[in-house]
Amino acid sequence: NISGALCISQAWPGMARTIYNDHKRFLETYLTPYPGFFFTGDGVRRTSEGYYELTGRLDDIINISGHRLGTAEVEDIVNRHVAVAESAVVGYPHEIKGEGKMLAFLPLKCLSQGYCTATLAAELRELISQKIAKYAAPEYIQVTYAGWSNTHHG
Repeated sequence: NISGALCISQAWPGMARTIYNDHKRFLETYLTPYPGFFFTGDGVRRTSEGYYELTGRLDDIINISGHRLGTAEVEDIVNRHVAVAESAVVGYPHEIKGEGKMLAFLPLKCLSQGYCTATLAAELRELISQKIAKYAAPEYIQVTYAGWSNTHHG
């Protein structure tokens, strides 16, 4: 088990070769961080069985109450809940703090149709509070399931 940055050692068909009107930025972003490799910007974990699991964007950081927090870290914990199929966590603007707490979007698994949104939101906030910290718990959780959605404000 090991994790790090996902880098590719060889060119491939269709690969980007520049950023329009800013080739220097392309070089600095994708080729300079790991000389000799193309840096994708994603984190990756290799399991003991040799499988690769993408862990999310390495540069996707939210500043919550002065704490820098990776969205992939929160998504990883949320995805462990039995009712959650997958998740996406984003920051949103806040009038005073600049960037407010997080908003989590959660499509549920089919078997979880009857799961109460308020109960699920409370369970997820508690799980995140235990595994990371209380400040990391999303303020808003948008739950979706086959044609309906409901937002729970925290």
